[in-house]
Amino acid sequence: MNEEEFLAARFEEHRPRLRAVAMRVLGSASEAEDAVQEAWLRLSRTDAAEVDNLAGWLTTVVARVSLNMLRSRGTRREDPWDSHHTGQDGPGQDGVSQDGADPEHQAELADSVGLALLVVLDTLNPAERLAFVLHDMFAVPFEEIGPIVERTPAAARQLASRARRRVQGATAAGEPDAVRHRQLVTAFLAASRSGDFDALLALLASDAVLRTDSAAAESGAGAARGAHAVARNFAGRAKAARPALIDGVPGLVWAPTGHPHVVFDFAITDGKITAIDIIADPDHLERLDVQLLDG
Repeated sequence: MNEEEFLAARFEEHRPRLRAVAMRVLGSASEAEDAVQEAWLRLSRTDAAEVDNLAGWLTTVVARVSLNMLRSRGTRREDPWDSHHTGQDGPGQDGVSQDGADPEHQAELADSVGLALLVVLDTLNPAERLAFVLHDMFAVPFEEIGPIVERTPAAARQLASRARRRVQGATAAGEPDAVRHRQLVTAFLAASRSGDFDALLALLASDAVLRTDSAAAESGAGAARGAHAVARNFAGRAKAARPALIDGVPGLVWAPTGHPHVVFDFAITDGKITAIDIIADPDHLERLDVQLLDG
């Protein structure tokens, strides 16, 4: 075995842990694979003999790469209704998420992290999420986390503590209900993008209503009553919408510049979507607390 093969074998020993770190930080299987691959490329360009703690070195590299990926995530610049009117295909129309991760990988992440925790992690800022994941899930000391997030160890501890309070508070507030709510909204978005009319009907209450404010109506959105009418309004559409928390409740948003332009607010009763409010009035949007859920 030559030196390169030996180094590759050592890297493969650490791959499962590196992938687990990246998946929990990024919430995306495809991005996690990219982060791990970048770690290998950097290792292959480094004199491994000078690395005293290979596991720690690789974890730090993956953490830095993942943090940079979180910070640099762009936003899509699309009109929420254009894809429907022009017949253009959009990402996610076959049920694959926008980041390229297939449902199997997303299920793997949800199973390994827990759906409730995954919902809360998506609300943390990049530094908070990284500090919490590294310390609370992988026991990385704050002395090592601090330089990664460009803070002192004490400040890194505060980041993790703040994130932990968010996690504990959400769990105490009944997170399972929020998880079920998010599952329904996510399923609705996937069915809308793929044009699966039957799937949309299955998610809607028979007397479901679609309501719009005047600004949304001017942009082409129309009100509707009854599951069939509501489903017809969404089949093959909402391809530019993104999951978000609307005043702490899972919903959808169109935010082409990172700032909400249109909000889709869902009301759910007994496991069915009973109402969808499309909000586009700028004054109303300013009063909403909207947190984008990346990945």
